[in-house]
Amino acid sequence: MRKYLILFAVCAMSFWGCDKKQEDPFATIKPDESRFTKIPLAGNFNEPMEIEVLDNGDVLIIERHGLLKLYQEDSGETIVVGELDVFPEREDGLMGMAKDPNFAENHWLYLYYAPANEAALNRISRFDFVDNQLDLASEVKILDIDLFRGCCHSGGGLEFDSEGNLYLGIGDDTTPFESSNFNPIDERPDQPKNVDAQRSSGNTNDLRGAILRIKPNPEGGYSIPEGNLFPVGTPKTRPEIYVKGNRNPFRFSIDSHNGNLFWGEVGPDGAEDKEGRGPRGYDEINVATGPGYYGWPYFVGNNYAYWKYDFETGESLYQFDPKAPKNTSPNNTGMEILPEAHPALIYYPYAESEEFPMLGQGGRNAMAGQVYYREDYEDSEVRFPGYYNEKLFIYDWMRNWIFTVSLTENFEYDTMERFMPETHFEKPMDMQFAKDGSLYVLEYGTFWRANNDDSGLYRIVFSEGNRKPYVQISADQTQGAAPLTVNFSSAGTQDPDTDDKITFQWEFGENGLTSNEENPSYTFESAGVYKVTLTATDKQGEDATSFLDIKVGNEAPVVSIDWAGNKSFYFGKQAINYAVTASDKEDGQIDPSQIKVSIDYLEGGYDIIEMGHQEEVLSIGETYINEAGCKACHGISNQSVGPDYTSVSEKYKNDPDAKTYLINKVRNGGSGVWGDQLMPGHSHLDEKMVGQMVDFVLSIANPNAVSGLPASGKYQIENTEDSEGFYLVQASYEDQGANGIKPIKTTSQLKLRNTSVSAYSADGIENVARANPEDEHYVQFTANNSWLLFRNIDLNQIKQITLAIMPGNTKGKLQVRAGSPDGELIAESGILTKDSRPSSGPQVGWFAAPFTIPATDYFGDVYFVYVTEEPISIWSTFNLNTLKFEK
Repeated sequence: MRKYLILFAVCAMSFWGCDKKQEDPFATIKPDESRFTKIPLAGNFNEPMEIEVLDNGDVLIIERHGLLKLYQEDSGETIVVGELDVFPEREDGLMGMAKDPNFAENHWLYLYYAPANEAALNRISRFDFVDNQLDLASEVKILDIDLFRGCCHSGGGLEFDSEGNLYLGIGDDTTPFESSNFNPIDERPDQPKNVDAQRSSGNTNDLRGAILRIKPNPEGGYSIPEGNLFPVGTPKTRPEIYVKGNRNPFRFSIDSHNGNLFWGEVGPDGAEDKEGRGPRGYDEINVATGPGYYGWPYFVGNNYAYWKYDFETGESLYQFDPKAPKNTSPNNTGMEILPEAHPALIYYPYAESEEFPMLGQGGRNAMAGQVYYREDYEDSEVRFPGYYNEKLFIYDWMRNWIFTVSLTENFEYDTMERFMPETHFEKPMDMQFAKDGSLYVLEYGTFWRANNDDSGLYRIVFSEGNRKPYVQISADQTQGAAPLTVNFSSAGTQDPDTDDKITFQWEFGENGLTSNEENPSYTFESAGVYKVTLTATDKQGEDATSFLDIKVGNEAPVVSIDWAGNKSFYFGKQAINYAVTASDKEDGQIDPSQIKVSIDYLEGGYDIIEMGHQEEVLSIGETYINEAGCKACHGISNQSVGPDYTSVSEKYKNDPDAKTYLINKVRNGGSGVWGDQLMPGHSHLDEKMVGQMVDFVLSIANPNAVSGLPASGKYQIENTEDSEGFYLVQASYEDQGANGIKPIKTTSQLKLRNTSVSAYSADGIENVARANPEDEHYVQFTANNSWLLFRNIDLNQIKQITLAIMPGNTKGKLQVRAGSPDGELIAESGILTKDSRPSSGPQVGWFAAPFTIPATDYFGDVYFVYVTEEPISIWSTFNLNTLKFEK
């Protein structure tokens, strides 16, 4: 990147030679995300693995179970153009694909796959791809890889460099099950060979656990290019090896300008360091500027060293030395002293990384995309700008992010930043820049080993000039009985080019009427499901469309919670009467036993799911399951790597000790109950959070397993000490459906919290700063009419609010307003200054400032508005710590 900046500076001083770079307004300025558009092209793939973007805009996609598919740009259709008979167990199957550098003339396609009828090997073969069909009879074998059939860490990525050399990434073919997620170096003679990675990744005479570099021959087979790790003829080595010491180099790329090799290394699952065994697991992004050894199974991350461990005696013998790694395994057929180990470029564990905190935490699966060079691509309207020149694109399959990485002149880590942070990527699996400089992204979808509805092929295009509008469509209701009048809104629809003008086109279902109003109203007279579309078009003719379905024929139920106490706060330990009722237009009278009621207490630190009208509340436990990435391995009802949650719930629904047992399984991991696939432990997760996750799982087969209450009764409030703790009251009813419309579930919810509320926890702010110096958390009002918003506040029975304040050198008052910052004035404090401090009590720090709330039955959003006539700035602010709501 620094070299490019120097070049740009030279261009700025001359009118000659650099005209094209001068034409790029985003050569050094980061473009706004709105200049990128993610376009869906195809989807519903069955475990998509790799893509190849052809020069005509068509895209080849391989699926692990053997299909080769082609997305056709002209028609937008995706067709099957070939099928290999593969062994699809574990991680094998059809795993890698690369088109020949001279593909436009010779139509050669290289595939890496596991032949179904040949035991214990995977193969690279070349095929002819002519007239949009894979010619199976044209197969020319290039290279076979011997392995332990049916294990793991297969790798499989294929890439060509600019010299016509073909690279293949191969995993260590080793199970981590027997090594407690540390390095698998079990040398016991009575064990299967796939428990010792020293026979593969640590073995210079084995092709596994490496990235190979070969030159395919036209007649089949291959030759060895100059510059690999071991020259041809070196004893106890394989000359095909370029880099060695890999665990699972799943996705990699070769820099088109300098030949540097980048790859993502999928690391071990250990959550904690352990003396005598070694470090916790890390995923890695690596760079090789030449051949080398990269540490596995003796080192991980920044050359963090494992121990030589005797699995027979349980004795830790010595810690490995990255300067001179030693492979003394009886399963090793290669050199004993290995080359010096290279550390990773970027490395991160399950927990937040100290070195790279921007990468987040949770599940991980590192992958490396390409280094971008703007000059390599056509001067098209969609080509990425020069801002990304010389930057490496990396991505994570589990964390669903893409980052760009800048390196120093010596190819060391410099900086990184997230690419399109407001855009969702669902398990990015492969990415490739096309001839026109746009970026194609292949998304695997939510579940591992599944035909995911949300898998897809996408194209990301850049707009330097005019940009497409962004469309947002909403309605005041999306379901109800016929006739149904719906008020539609285009609010949020906008054009990123501020000087542009948008026109609107609405279509109210097939054969329905249209409208060009911004916010039309339409009445659906008869039952049915209507697809309503909104198309926004700018002055240049660029358009974008969004839609929603309107379901007519079934009115949603109404669920009401009659809570005898305050609906926002609890006031000490007390018993509260409650009654829940439900009504439904089509169902008639509803049996109270069909209404589901639950009341749960959550300690401080938990967040509830915000719920809109008529939406089913996602349980707290399922929320944490989503955030932890658990659904990549466990579906609700469809099996993935591990068992589906419904099966788990059925298995343990009558076990009184199930919750304790399952909490332990989640935190510590294990295998053997549902198969031999080891599920990693998640000891980094809070035990209470895991308990909520387990509660959700157990409730699938037995909805009353966690909390099931009658529709009316008395509830005892017990937990009152935690100022951040709260009770969550939920009541729901699902109707029976009507007129061909599926059943609708309505849920009502109350959140009862401690009467002492942190100002920092406000649901919304304007001109207010959230301050957190030295473990304190409070807010600072920085302007006149700045405000805090707290949603769903019941002021019934509230007679006084006491503020904990530090006014500094300012003076002003707080107003309590209903519904909006300028809504009905409910109450206000007197003028508050530092002189408002009581004469008795501490004369430093926060002090109490009470004011009266007149009798009101208001229940809704409450705004606390700061009003002052004095100058105010970030250096002179009105500071608020807590609000105490008192009866």
